[in-house]
Amino acid sequence: MHLNARPAEAGPGQEVPAAAGVGSETMSSNVNPQEVEKFAALASRWWDKDGPQKALHALNPARLAYVARYQTLQGAKVLDVGCGGGLLSEALAKSGAQVTAIDMAAPLVEMAELHQLEAGLTIDYRVQTVESLAEEMPGQFDAITCMEMLEHVPEPASIIAACAKLLKPGGQLFLSTLNRTPAAFALAIVGAEYIARLLPRGTHDYRSFIKPAELAAWLRAAGLDLHDVSGLAYEPWRNAARLSTRVDVNYLACARKGTLA
Repeated sequence: MHLNARPAEAGPGQEVPAAAGVGSETMSSNVNPQEVEKFAALASRWWDKDGPQKALHALNPARLAYVARYQTLQGAKVLDVGCGGGLLSEALAKSGAQVTAIDMAAPLVEMAELHQLEAGLTIDYRVQTVESLAEEMPGQFDAITCMEMLEHVPEPASIIAACAKLLKPGGQLFLSTLNRTPAAFALAIVGAEYIARLLPRGTHDYRSFIKPAELAAWLRAAGLDLHDVSGLAYEPWRNAARLSTRVDVNYLACARKGTLA
């Protein structure tokens, strides 16, 4: 993923990038066609637990457990942003949530719709940007998940601002991304893509990784309060993931919208 519009790192005395507004120009431009095409090409094997998304399948139970730690899912209205082929969307629906799920890769959304029929679920899948959905459905969701997506868009702050607009007062936003550290480069790119080949080469671009301080600044600018940051540790020897106190590679975050918003 290439984020040419975003500086690689805020140095001493520099401010962390502020959140972007949710304007019509951002709605149409905050999509990287190369990223969309790259993931769309994986659609046919998205649900193959031993396929290119093997690691994502392993992360899914830990991601769901993190959301469930802070959010009652039974009966909750939940939006899954960047849903891909629907791994987390289906897990949320099976936990009792009323799920809307969006992605800009049409082949992935088609695969997700087919798979939910096999699973006997009802999920509202859409090929739509979160910015446009924010104009259509402001203040409609109890919780929003946006997992492994922020590092694949040109303006992550715009995604967060749109999510804030979509949340009900008191609603919660759950995010996961990769920290921009040497450890993340070594494990998520060199190790996962080139040595262990757990992910297709080119899945990640180190320049797009996001430091927790940057994420926190974008959340504040969008009117959200950062409640928790936790590590997400992937253990390839058992093909499973667990929540962790280390945030130097993968990490999760939970932020809340004020009740008076």
